[in-house]
Amino acid sequence: MAERRTQYEIYWEILVFCKTAKTFTGIINRCDLNSKTGQEYIGFLCEKGFLSKVKEGEKSRYVTTEHAGEYLSLFTDLYQKLFDKIPGFKL
Repeated sequence: MAERRTQYEIYWEILVFCKTAKTFTGIINRCDLNSKTGQEYIGFLCEKGFLSKVKEGEKSRYVTTEHAGEYLSLFTDLYQKLFDKIPGFKL
Protein backbone atom coordinates (compact mmCIF):
# COMPACT_ATOMS: atom_id res chain seq x y z
CA MET A 1 0.00 0.00 0.00
CA ALA A 2 1.31 3.44 -0.91
CA GLU A 3 2.00 5.97 1.80
CA ARG A 4 0.07 9.22 1.89
CA ARG A 5 1.88 12.30 0.67
CA THR A 6 2.46 15.19 3.00
CA GLN A 7 1.23 18.64 2.05
CA TYR A 8 4.87 19.64 1.51
CA GLU A 9 5.33 16.85 -1.03
CA ILE A 10 2.16 17.98 -2.80
CA TYR A 11 3.40 21.59 -2.86
CA TRP A 12 6.67 20.32 -4.35
CA GLU A 13 4.83 18.26 -7.00
CA ILE A 14 2.67 21.21 -8.03
CA LEU A 15 5.62 23.59 -8.23
CA VAL A 16 7.78 21.19 -10.23
CA PHE A 17 4.90 20.39 -12.60
CA CYS A 18 4.14 24.08 -13.13
CA LYS A 19 7.65 25.09 -14.21
CA THR A 20 5.88 25.49 -17.54
CA ALA A 21 2.39 27.00 -17.39
CA LYS A 22 -0.38 24.48 -16.65
CA THR A 23 -4.16 24.63 -16.40
CA PHE A 24 -6.00 23.96 -13.14
CA THR A 25 -7.39 20.73 -14.59
CA GLY A 26 -3.94 19.64 -15.69
CA ILE A 27 -2.54 20.24 -12.21
CA ILE A 28 -5.24 18.37 -10.31
CA ASN A 29 -5.14 15.45 -12.73
CA ARG A 30 -1.34 15.14 -12.74
CA CYS A 31 -0.99 15.61 -8.99
CA ASP A 32 -3.99 13.36 -8.21
CA LEU A 33 -6.01 15.94 -6.27
CA ASN A 34 -9.71 16.59 -6.13
CA SER A 35 -11.01 20.00 -7.16
CA LYS A 36 -11.54 21.30 -3.61
CA THR A 37 -8.12 20.35 -2.26
CA GLY A 38 -6.50 21.43 -5.53
CA GLN A 39 -8.00 24.91 -5.10
CA GLU A 40 -6.69 25.05 -1.53
CA TYR A 41 -3.14 24.02 -2.47
CA ILE A 42 -2.99 26.28 -5.52
CA GLY A 43 -4.51 29.19 -3.58
CA PHE A 44 -1.92 28.81 -0.82
CA LEU A 45 0.97 28.69 -3.29
CA CYS A 46 -0.35 31.77 -5.11
CA GLU A 47 -0.81 33.61 -1.80
CA LYS A 48 2.81 32.88 -0.87
CA GLY A 49 4.04 34.06 -4.27
CA PHE A 50 5.32 30.62 -5.30
CA LEU A 51 2.76 30.21 -8.08
CA SER A 52 1.42 32.85 -10.43
CA LYS A 53 -1.83 32.83 -12.41
CA VAL A 54 -1.41 33.99 -15.99
CA LYS A 55 -4.08 34.61 -18.62
CA GLU A 56 -3.53 33.09 -22.04
CA GLY A 57 -6.44 34.20 -24.15
CA GLU A 58 -9.56 32.67 -22.64
CA LYS A 59 -7.63 30.27 -20.42
CA SER A 60 -5.92 30.78 -17.10
CA ARG A 61 -2.74 28.89 -16.38
CA TYR A 62 -0.48 28.63 -13.37
CA VAL A 63 3.30 28.89 -13.48
CA THR A 64 5.97 28.53 -10.79
CA THR A 65 7.68 31.79 -9.87
CA GLU A 66 11.36 32.39 -9.22
CA HIS A 67 10.41 32.94 -5.57
CA ALA A 68 9.59 29.20 -5.32
CA GLY A 69 13.18 28.23 -6.16
CA GLU A 70 14.33 28.38 -2.56
CA TYR A 71 11.48 26.12 -1.36
CA LEU A 72 12.14 23.60 -4.14
CA SER A 73 15.85 23.51 -3.36
CA LEU A 74 15.45 23.25 0.43
CA PHE A 75 12.70 20.62 0.20
CA THR A 76 14.70 18.52 -2.26
CA ASP A 77 17.82 18.66 -0.07
CA LEU A 78 15.92 17.77 3.11
CA TYR A 79 14.02 14.95 1.42
CA GLN A 80 17.25 13.51 0.06
CA LYS A 81 18.89 13.62 3.50
CA LEU A 82 15.92 11.91 5.13
CA PHE A 83 15.23 9.22 2.54
CA ASP A 84 18.51 8.90 0.57
CA LYS A 85 16.67 9.68 -2.66
CA ILE A 86 15.29 12.73 -4.38
CA PRO A 87 11.52 13.28 -4.33
CA GLY A 88 9.66 12.27 -7.44
CA PHE A 89 6.21 12.02 -8.88
CA LYS A 90 4.42 8.79 -8.13
CA LEU A 91 3.45 8.27 -11.76
